[in-house]
Amino acid sequence: MTAVVTRAYERGIATLTLDAPDSRNALSARLVAELAQALGECGEDPAVRAVVLTHTGGTFSAGADLKAPPSPYAFVALLRRIVELPKPVVARVAGHVRAGGLGLVGACDVAVATAGSDFALTEARIGVAPAVISLTLLPKVDARAAARYYLTGERFDAAEAVRIGLLTALDDAFEPVVDGLRKGSPQGLAESKRLVTARVLATFERDAEDLVQRSASLFASAEAREGMTAFLERRDPAWVW
Repeated sequence: MTAVVTRAYERGIATLTLDAPDSRNALSARLVAELAQALGECGEDPAVRAVVLTHTGGTFSAGADLKAPPSPYAFVALLRRIVELPKPVVARVAGHVRAGGLGLVGACDVAVATAGSDFALTEARIGVAPAVISLTLLPKVDARAAARYYLTGERFDAAEAVRIGLLTALDDAFEPVVDGLRKGSPQGLAESKRLVTARVLATFERDAEDLVQRSASLFASAEAREGMTAFLERRDPAWVW
């Protein structure tokens, strides 16, 4: 079976590539499991100084795979693994990011994207909410912007993603960031990361269980079933006027 997360290594940087373009790198149970395993192995490899998370195709991730979704617990564990990994993780986006894909971007320590990339939190449009991914988004994203994009599902571009705190910078920052990470000592990078992720990890400790339960309840609801069916059938759900 062909892997949906591929790996490459160059001068201390491990690149993990989401490689399921036919599904727009949707977060299936399989993709989540492969990515979690790859991250864990990078964390234990003394030759790896930092990890780059990127993608093939025009979509970084379309969010949860509605046909083969991971359990909420598995997805929370993946997000936490990124945050707790003793190596910096850099997201490099060149395309579309939707729903749960924004949670992956938010979990990374540094995130860059090409100017043509775009983002949307579309959960409310199918009868659910960005529950679990709030663990990595709400500690980082401007509160007013989060309210707008959580509620409306509007698309926003990379410049706006930088402004609101979802992204660190546009893609021209990628090489300077990677060069800087190569110069850091393993201990210096790990301990510096612990300082900047403490607030996010506190959110996991406080809210993860509640958000997992809320997510499971929403996805099991009649309204969500209608929303997901409408999405798969490429039609408007019943509540759209």
